[in-house]
Amino acid sequence: MARPGSATPRVLNLWKAGLSSVPSEAWQRDDWEVLILADNALTEIPAAPLGRLRALHTLDLGHNALTALPDEIGELTGLTRFLYLHDNRLTALPDSLGDLDRLGYLNVGENPLGALPAALGRMAGMVELRAQRAELTSLPDTLGRLGRLRELWLGGNALTALPASMAALRELRVLELRDNALSGVPDALRALPLRRIDLRGNRIETLPPWIARLPSLEKLDLRWNSVDDGAEAVSALRERGCVVLT
Repeated sequence: MARPGSATPRVLNLWKAGLSSVPSEAWQRDDWEVLILADNALTEIPAAPLGRLRALHTLDLGHNALTALPDEIGELTGLTRFLYLHDNRLTALPDSLGDLDRLGYLNVGENPLGALPAALGRMAGMVELRAQRAELTSLPDTLGRLGRLRELWLGGNALTALPASMAALRELRVLELRDNALSGVPDALRALPLRRIDLRGNRIETLPPWIARLPSLEKLDLRWNSVDDGAEAVSALRERGCVVLT
């Protein structure tokens, strides 16, 4: 029961409802705050009615069969908390996504994207970005504009390098890069306040000396690389209490 004087959250939960299209009830009101359409068989989202849902703060479209998103997704100016787009068939993200400049969490993983749009850099409110297993071979330079970003999950791609602009991510605490194609620890990380770095399953053989001087680093996962367990940087990190897995 809602407390006296409190507002009842306006939530429409159609999770695992066996849907092949969005039902009309989703568009019968424009004041939904949470819309969950995950784990269905949706192939498209109608553009016009979606753009009217300006009160949404959370939208879950994960685990469907979407091949594209309407540009109108950028009109969801109230979207501040979560946007789940993972596990679809998206090959590109619309530039209008960059208009969601107050969104805190975005998951676009498990889509055959190949690339992230430069417009991502306009999403200044982003705190956590997940783009795992998205067939990425590079990242846009604009990623460095996400000054509030604290967690970045990029595992299961084909990245060989990170953009130098990432050196500006001065709030970044967690970086997940497992199962990529990195041959070394990217130099862009040397001044960041990282606490956890996951580099499992890359092609790294040696560590730069500066990694032992990252003052906030608590855990470094180097398993399934070729880094010597007795390397000087590994020993230095362990001596100060950092967990290093090789």
